[in-house]
Formats: sequence, structure tokens, C-alpha cells
Amino acid sequence: MKIVFMGTPDFAVPTLNALVQNHEVLAVVCQPDRPNARGNKVVTGSVKQEALNKGIRVLQPESVKEESFFEELSSLSPDAIVVVAYGQLLPKEILDLPPYGALNVHGSLLPKYRGAAPIQWSIINGETQTGVTIIRMNEGLDTGDMIERSHVGISSGDTYGSLSNKLAHLGAGAIITALSKLESKSAKAVMQNDAEATYAPLISKELGKINWEKPGDGIVNLIRGLNPSPGAYSELEGKKLKIFEAETVTNDDKADAGAVVAVLSKKGIVVKAGGFSVLITRLQQVGGNKISAADYLKGHNVSIGMMFK
Repeated sequence: MKIVFMGTPDFAVPTLNALVQNHEVLAVVCQPDRPNARGNKVVTGSVKQEALNKGIRVLQPESVKEESFFEELSSLSPDAIVVVAYGQLLPKEILDLPPYGALNVHGSLLPKYRGAAPIQWSIINGETQTGVTIIRMNEGLDTGDMIERSHVGISSGDTYGSLSNKLAHLGAGAIITALSKLESKSAKAVMQNDAEATYAPLISKELGKINWEKPGDGIVNLIRGLNPSPGAYSELEGKKLKIFEAETVTNDDKADAGAVVAVLSKKGIVVKAGGFSVLITRLQQVGGNKISAADYLKGHNVSIGMMFK
């Protein structure tokens, strides 16, 4: 099958590689190169770099609604368009262009977690199972008919980073299966039940501020869901700390939420939360490196009664 692939970040690379191995990739469409967070260096996306390494033509329109882009896409005459975390909504004229349609690899078991951040929210909300769904795209937000679904468990140790990697490879296999079924006319498109739909909005940096009055397990899930980016955070003695790893612990201390209730030199910092307390085991001070909480304690005076805010 002749494919145009649309994707930008790391999550999309395994699908691109799978398509190259099984089909003919005519071109890769990525977001334009952008400056990094500090604005001092233009960054090439992972998909673009992979495509260039493979000698595949790369297109980077500012907007997919540009007439010149549609003309270029039409001239390629793709059998299908495959989309993974591309970053722009496609207009109807593009969705209707290929005979097999535009297929999206989405990182959740739709209709749950439609939207931009399904992987993060599945962890933040304490889900124990997720997966990928291949849909034939329509003009709605992740509302198209489902062609293929694959499940995977979420372990207590999974972070956004680790689960994203699992789902990226799961999605690569699922899209190859879906394309095979479409070619053989054995695919069964299933409509989504909108009544069961939930939404996974973009993750903001502000979401990462820890409310220590929340249940301890919810705080740990937030930390996992924002690791490695953008990171959950709190302040201790006026210094902002990003927290990347933590676990719940039983603690009967009657201290206020956010209070340090134990300092364990070989393990980390125990902070009072709602219900269970939270043992912080890995963190980062602004301008520093990620380090274990045990190493942080070697160079910082943290004592019982100090407050995380």
C-alpha cells in the first residue's frame, strides 16, 4: 500500500519504521521545526530526523489547510494516510483524499480519553489498563470509527515516559494489522459510543503543582503521569523542586498536609498527604540534575516539620 505518514514526536517513530518495513511510504509530513523551550536553538523533530535518515521526502507545511499543500498531497495519490501525534486537525478534503481514508493511531482505548494527552491522563486518573485504537478519522476530535484496538496493562511503576514507549510500539503493530485487514476487506469498522467518551486535554505546567491535601495515591499518580515532562512540583523552604518518583507509605502522624513527617537518609523524604503519606524518592532542584532524594538529603538540611507548599 502507498502511504503518506503524518507525525512529529518520538511516539510516532515506531509506526513510521513499521510502515517502511511493510509498505511504501511516499512522504512524511511533520510540524515545522521550532525553537526549543529557551528559544536559542531550532529543534528537528524525531520523525523528521528518522525520515531523512531513510531518504524519505519530508513536507512541513505551516498549516495543512494551505492549498499548495493539498495539491502536493494530491499529486502523491496515496492509498492511505496514517497519522500519529501530528499536531494539527486535518480538513475534510484531506481526510477524503485516499481511498482507504486517513487512519489515526490513538494512545487510549477509545472512546475513553479523546484528546491530546490520553497517556498522561490515564496514569493521573489511576487507570490499570489502556491501549491503542486505530480509527478512520473524521472531522471530529478522535471520534472516527474504530478499525483495531490493542490492550496493555498499566503497572504501578509506569510513568508517562515508560507507558508512552509501550503504546508507541503497540500502535505500530496495530496499524499494520489494520492496514492488512483493510486491504483484504476483512476490517470491521465499529462506531464509538459517545456516551462513554471522556476527554484528555493538553497538559499544562500548572497542572503539575502538587496539592498535598489530595490523597497520597492521587499525588503519586500525578507524579507518574507527568514524568518525564513537564514534571510535578512543589516548594520547600521557598525553593521549587520537581518530583519525579514517589510512593505511598502508611503514616499515622497528625501533621498538616504538606509537612515533612520523616527524613530517611537512605530512602527519601516522607510528606503528609490526604490518607497515605508520600515518600519522595527522586527529584530535581531548579537548575540542577535529577537525583535521588537520598543524594539530595546529603547536601540539603531537611527536617521534620518543614512544609511543602
